Amino acid sequence: MLDIKTFGPQGGNVLYKALSHPLVVEGIKELEQTLQHCSLAVYDPEGYLPTVCGLYPALQPSVILTHDSEQVGQPDGFGGQKKAVVHIAEIDADAVLALSFDDARMRSRLGGFLGGKPLHTLGDARLPDKFLPYRRPYLDKCNFATNFAFFRETEQFSTRLVTANYWSNYGAETIRYWLRLFDVTGHVLAEWFEEVEEADAGVVIDSRTVKKQFGLPDFVGQLFIHVIGAKGHDVVKYALDSFGRNGDPSLSVTHDANAWPSMRFATLPAPDDEETVRLWIQNSHGTAIPSGAITLNPMGKEEHRAVKQVIGPYETVAVDVGALFPDLEWPAQLELRSGQHLVRPRYEVVQRGRTRIAHMNVERADLLPDPAIRTMSPLLGRGFVLPFPVPDPAIYTSFVQPTPMSEALESLPMRLDLFDEAGQGCGSHFLGNLPRNHQGAVALHELMNQPGHAELVYDFRDGGEGDGWPHALMRYRHIGTDHAAETSFGGHIFNTMMTWRNEPQSYAGPPPGLTTRLFLKLGQKLDGVTLKSFCHLIYPTSLRDGRQPSRTCLHLHAANGAEVAQETISIQPSGSWLLKPHELFDAELLQKAGEGGYVLIRDLTCRLFGYHGLENGVGSFSLDHMFGF
Repeated sequence: MLDIKTFGPQGGNVLYKALSHPLVVEGIKELEQTLQHCSLAVYDPEGYLPTVCGLYPALQPSVILTHDSEQVGQPDGFGGQKKAVVHIAEIDADAVLALSFDDARMRSRLGGFLGGKPLHTLGDARLPDKFLPYRRPYLDKCNFATNFAFFRETEQFSTRLVTANYWSNYGAETIRYWLRLFDVTGHVLAEWFEEVEEADAGVVIDSRTVKKQFGLPDFVGQLFIHVIGAKGHDVVKYALDSFGRNGDPSLSVTHDANAWPSMRFATLPAPDDEETVRLWIQNSHGTAIPSGAITLNPMGKEEHRAVKQVIGPYETVAVDVGALFPDLEWPAQLELRSGQHLVRPRYEVVQRGRTRIAHMNVERADLLPDPAIRTMSPLLGRGFVLPFPVPDPAIYTSFVQPTPMSEALESLPMRLDLFDEAGQGCGSHFLGNLPRNHQGAVALHELMNQPGHAELVYDFRDGGEGDGWPHALMRYRHIGTDHAAETSFGGHIFNTMMTWRNEPQSYAGPPPGLTTRLFLKLGQKLDGVTLKSFCHLIYPTSLRDGRQPSRTCLHLHAANGAEVAQETISIQPSGSWLLKPHELFDAELLQKAGEGGYVLIRDLTCRLFGYHGLENGVGSFSLDHMFGF
């Protein structure tokens, strides 16, 4: 296990990102080599030591120095006692390491106390100046707008990352993407810059283009992304399409990885009939993952089975889940104990000649069951709501499986509320007080006879606990073609004027979140086939009283960011709309927008939620939840 401080849903730990950046890793590895035979006195003025030692275990201190007079003589966590930094000269150590990226400041501060001992700092591991639009402080979060993406180009599959320059809405002028591509062994295949000069411009990074541009062999690996010049926040968002090639009919989509490691991840399904579930483990750090450091277990059971191979820095390994658990099958679900070595893992399901990709979700360690959720004010209506589409039951089967998403949660008291597209209720179904290890999934197509959407809500009639983080896995299958897709997401309080703690959340700003800004990419051509985008756009409401129909504006943007056209639609509270850009905008406008163009979904009256995808017109489709910015 890596003993490190990492990200959390309420904000990023910029120190973690600064220490784990691949360019920084190279500098600190050189420092490790320099100090490998030294007894080391470490001065830690900002509390960096646990994260440094977690990521770089070779940098073990012999003595820890402090400038805090009250800490002198206190246990240092490494079997000794903290020493006063002014006594460096008398301390038995070969070298001093100051855990600061500000080399000049450390040399000025400590120079008179070193007694001839060499001083090293993290200054040699700073990012180059061209990566730093904000020089002070160095650990400005927007200096580290970074993320990873699963990336692959083979004879069977291609991938395509799609996003937009949403940073311009926060005042960013010129954006540069720095990209480093690692192959399956963790070696660097290529690195390059992508310039994004226009405000609101579309951004497309296609594995076919990358392979051709750098003359690469086929590859499976991960793409490290650093957005230079970001403003507003440090969250790098994207949609990642995966396409079957050369006769493979696969088509699927996933999205940005949460850019922080977690101890546990959930929403990994066990294999269904004729399925192989392949878990992609991608080491997110420059330190190898030891044998047995990553395990899987059936959800709610302490039956752990380990990934036994050592996984090198940035290496990608495919794990056959069914081989680890041959007696476990859907709707059983698994939990991943990752030891904080991974950002959000992907998995792929292979069934009857088609492959679909999806992601696991961070399982929260900081949430406990909260009795206050059971007695929330009636001003918040049904409280937490998890909305998801139910496409036409005559064409698709739809399943939902509630999933625990915090370590302490032992029960899931859940109800399903169903709505047609016009927002009219189609019934409610109490699912019970489900145990953590439940192995059930609900067939939504058997509960509805028309398209619409469903919502999971808490229902405590049989007891149980709520933690404010309800999640579920949703599976969809085209009845005629057998093509399938799946996604997972969590619930929030939606569209109430009254607030509860940090809910209703907003895409930007404090609660209540009563506006919408969603990104919907346009379609594209692939091997002569036209793929068209769509969106199941949902108007979820925790409290229906007083809610008016939405006034939703659809802004069609060209790849260069220019706005091409607008259309306005209206969705009833608790209603939904199957949005298809090719049905709202004429062909000439869509051609003008081009590949890399997109639709920005804006509403200043309510917060909408959506699930997007691509379809080829003959039954193949992808589906995942959308992102806002």
